[in-house]
Amino acid sequence: MVTDTTEEPVGRRLGELVLTSSHVEEFLHDLSVEAAKELSTAGLQVSCSVTLVRRKKAATVASSDQRARAMDEVQYAFQDGPCLSAIRQDTTIHAPDLRHEDRWPEYLAAVNQSTLESVLAVPIPLDGDARAALNLYADGKDAFPADSVAAAERFAREASTSLRLALRIAQLTDARDDLATAMASRTVIDLAAGAIMSQNRCSQDTAMQILKTASSTRNIKLREVAAKVIASVAGDAKVTTHFDA
Repeated sequence: MVTDTTEEPVGRRLGELVLTSSHVEEFLHDLSVEAAKELSTAGLQVSCSVTLVRRKKAATVASSDQRARAMDEVQYAFQDGPCLSAIRQDTTIHAPDLRHEDRWPEYLAAVNQSTLESVLAVPIPLDGDARAALNLYADGKDAFPADSVAAAERFAREASTSLRLALRIAQLTDARDDLATAMASRTVIDLAAGAIMSQNRCSQDTAMQILKTASSTRNIKLREVAAKVIASVAGDAKVTTHFDA
């Protein structure tokens, strides 16, 4: 049975984790640790992991310990198992005793020697094509009674909002980094075009066409061609229109 707690609500704690984490991987690790702590009891140690499916590829993005990650990896090897079923069916999957389970035969054959006999996988609602599940593992059979299952489902619902926010922040960060890279590339290209305009007394359109032609001829990126032009100018070498090495 999951012990009651007078601590602050789970949703608030997870929201604080989002704000204090430096990146989404750190948040997901903290989420796994928080879930394991929340759902463990004095006599039951729960291992937790989070499976995230993006672009149709499943991966354990975080785990509270190595044994949870190892159990997940077996599922990915066979493309079958409790957490993948929870994600595909969008429903809670409870396996109270793996030694008397007949679902996922290949997965079971690989893990039945483990002392981890109870598995609980709960889907975490997300936006778009992303899918996730909270995976819980415990020693011994019947480790997750009805109140533990209900508690795990509540935790997954609470985690949903925070995980959506963390993923959104990660997307915005990636977009910002991509924009910064694009702007840096644009600056290098503009500087190179200016150098060509100065050396060849041509228009910007002509200078850009020279860069693009060199890029196509050499089969290298436009930014790399531009960087070579800048390096040539910085080394006091004459910028030529045919880009001789």
